[in-house]
Amino acid sequence: MDVLNQYGSGISDDDGSSSDGHAQTFAKPVVRQYNVDTAPDISGRAPSIHELTAYVGPGQREIRYNMPYEVLAQPLAGPTDSDGDFASRTRGMRASGQAEAHAVSEASFRQQQRLFHQGGSDSASNNRGLRRKAKGQSSIIAGDGAYQGPWAGYEGDTKGVAAGPTAEQLAEYEQRVAQHTDAKMAEPGAASKAAKGKRGGAAAYAEGDTERTTFHGQSERDYQGRTYMHVPTELRQTDTPLCFAPKRMVKEWRGAHAGGVSAIRFIPDSGHLLLSSGMDGQVKIFDTHASLSLLRTYTGHSKAVRDIAFAPDGTSFLSSSYDTFTKLWDTETGQCRQRFSAKGRVPYVAKFYPEDPNIFLVGQGDKKIVQWDIRANEIVQEYDQHLGAINSLTFFDSNRRFISTSDDKTMRVWEFGIPVVIKLVADPSMHSVPAVALHPSQKWFVGQSMDNRIVVYSAGERIKPHKRKEFSGHLTAGFACQPSFSPDGKFLISGDSEGQVWCWDWQTTRVMTKWKAHEKVTIATAWHPRESSRVATCSWDGTIKYWD
Repeated sequence: MDVLNQYGSGISDDDGSSSDGHAQTFAKPVVRQYNVDTAPDISGRAPSIHELTAYVGPGQREIRYNMPYEVLAQPLAGPTDSDGDFASRTRGMRASGQAEAHAVSEASFRQQQRLFHQGGSDSASNNRGLRRKAKGQSSIIAGDGAYQGPWAGYEGDTKGVAAGPTAEQLAEYEQRVAQHTDAKMAEPGAASKAAKGKRGGAAAYAEGDTERTTFHGQSERDYQGRTYMHVPTELRQTDTPLCFAPKRMVKEWRGAHAGGVSAIRFIPDSGHLLLSSGMDGQVKIFDTHASLSLLRTYTGHSKAVRDIAFAPDGTSFLSSSYDTFTKLWDTETGQCRQRFSAKGRVPYVAKFYPEDPNIFLVGQGDKKIVQWDIRANEIVQEYDQHLGAINSLTFFDSNRRFISTSDDKTMRVWEFGIPVVIKLVADPSMHSVPAVALHPSQKWFVGQSMDNRIVVYSAGERIKPHKRKEFSGHLTAGFACQPSFSPDGKFLISGDSEGQVWCWDWQTTRVMTKWKAHEKVTIATAWHPRESSRVATCSWDGTIKYWD
């Protein structure tokens, strides 16, 4: 206070001089000013305009705060899309470019791949660029200018025209084969080799010869006097195994059949033996449990064997050949017990009646199904409602009924022993179903359709298609690829014309796995009835492969 009083008393009102006569000078008081900023400090310091990191994104239409002109007018920078435009797409942009997700189904990919390899395009599949033929005149029934109506095809369309080599090409091929055969026979020692082969077991069977068999093992009986028909102890289980998809190849039998393998069958119940038939007219049996070797060859057909079928107990089997004979063989000894032939008709498929091993059915090429009695060696019943060759026979409903498929693109259900169709499954959109497999639960059966699908039907009192469940992705058009179920019914497997094996999940119809198995078409697959993940496949390349 004293300082303030002294400060006020020392100031002159007139000229600013002090009382003692001397002039005094005082400094102006310093007034401090403070900048008050109510906005929160985020970066720790106030950035300048040039240090602003804000930017306007491509396609941004709303700005929630004021931005300087330099930021709004800055040029676009960053990676561009496939069209070279930065701002055209905002979805899927990444720091290294643009990521676009694509989902292509397996069936669509395979279809496009086949079209690419064939040199075709999708435009040919829907008749683009093709011109319709003239409808014709309604007054003309047949001949040139006949009425076609809406069923007229397209100009240049080859649908319905026989494809294959011409008569000149066939004649040239036969001439080359004859020259090659003559050259082989002209070699020194060729005649003696042919005569020796005629007497041996490896030669081809000629019509009229006696059926013969060849054992390929070291001994037909073991130290306990048991043959290969003895079921191993570990395969006598009654519980259904939990199955898995196979992952590797266990065994390959190369050159199992010259010209290709037509069918394979596991022996019922145990599955320790595998029976195969081929285009060379022979039937062979392999060990699939211990030695994995060829055990016996059955020779008794002069032409290719089309189908084979085990008896319910596995002690005998049937072989159907294009030489018009169906023969009954003893599995253990290789002896041909009986021969059956229906007036020269070609047997396409044979199937034992599960309730009586003395009765079996044969589907023939003359549109008939005949029922044979082994004891009387005669036909006791005929089923003749089909309009095409019989392709498959399948018993279901506790073996009271069976279903037959034919080239007439129909399925017919029969009561066993009664030659009257009780159910006809036919539709204009149906294709031929040459192979059928029954689900282990006996409630469903599947058919290999010729439109590259596996269709599903119920096997109860009412036979009806399951339109929501089908298996696709493979290419089987023109080939009777035999599908097969796992013992627990969890998986369905089938081959295709490209030599692959496909495995689907039965519940979801999703492809679980697929692998390249053969060089040619995989004509048949068979799942082991006791092993959880063992599958046998065969092909027209002459090989049989065993997978686990």
